[in-house]
Amino acid sequence: MARLGEGDKRWIVEDRPDGTNVHNWHWAETDCLEWSRSFLTNLLANKIVIDGEGNIKIRTKKLEKLEGEAYVNIRKGKIIPGYELNLVLSWEGEVKGDEDAGTSVMKVEGNVEFPYIADENADEDPEVKVTVKDEGPIGKRLKDAFVAKGKPFVLEQVKSYVNAMAKGGPAKEEGEVKKVVKKPSGTGNVAVAAPVTTAVVDEKAKVVEKKEKKKEGFKTITMTEKFSCRAKDLFEILMDENRWKGFTQSNARISKEVGGVFTIFDGSVTGTNVELQEGKLIVQKWRFGSWPDGLQSTVRIVFEEPQSGVTVVKLTHTDVPEEDRYGNATVVENTERGWRDLIFHRIRAVFGFGI
Repeated sequence: MARLGEGDKRWIVEDRPDGTNVHNWHWAETDCLEWSRSFLTNLLANKIVIDGEGNIKIRTKKLEKLEGEAYVNIRKGKIIPGYELNLVLSWEGEVKGDEDAGTSVMKVEGNVEFPYIADENADEDPEVKVTVKDEGPIGKRLKDAFVAKGKPFVLEQVKSYVNAMAKGGPAKEEGEVKKVVKKPSGTGNVAVAAPVTTAVVDEKAKVVEKKEKKKEGFKTITMTEKFSCRAKDLFEILMDENRWKGFTQSNARISKEVGGVFTIFDGSVTGTNVELQEGKLIVQKWRFGSWPDGLQSTVRIVFEEPQSGVTVVKLTHTDVPEEDRYGNATVVENTERGWRDLIFHRIRAVFGFGI
């Protein structure tokens, strides 16, 4: 999942004067985090869950937290949502005793947390944690009641959000609002689409356009990560098959020679070493098994050690195809997520190199 604003500028469309992305040919990326906050608030906040059944009343209160990222990419009419969210919703409940017996009303509060709502798990119900601040008998009774009636409700609302993102979220809404102008007098009040004028471009712009066309269908991933370790130690981890097996929990065979071959992630990725400078540089050819035949990408990892015990890694992964052999248009997002979550984050976690 490429982060908003970090994509290859060749594929992120700059705003045109007429606001048009013709046929959605280029990447059009829309930040959806604030839209998600508003959408989920409308779905989840201040809703009655139980209204008097068994002398119990429960309602949701407000969206206490929504953190993470959410965006939608649209290219050539294809909608590619991306989101990783942590959501916390507050709720309150009360138990009314027998009024004839003069018992008082007991109230408790709690939270519902979705630790990980993500596009990669869109077909599955996300994990839901229901907590209550008062762990006494009344609190337990209300918590159990929320789990029974409230949990299905909040899951259904989150599913509505997932479906809305799959359809384009705010990007779909924006796309449906076409720019219109009134026809000159004599044509009535019929609104028509504004004509797209042909812009005059200089020769330099034409050259750039031709270069872009040659790379059509591919993208470059760039990342910069910082680690609390020596550069040579991190280099060794990435080039040692036993350590690779350790932090990825998958099979690996890695040659340490230039021209040598490697296979990682249980054979899902294969490639060749192009250039190796211990503690300084790794250049490799990478190929994923799901890519169309004959395609290879280039991985370039530069190690910098600005101070002792601190290493900065600069990754450039070029010629990553936008679609796999099956027509799935999530290759770039999945590849970037793999670098971030399955390689860099796990190295920090397993070897204690976090900063």
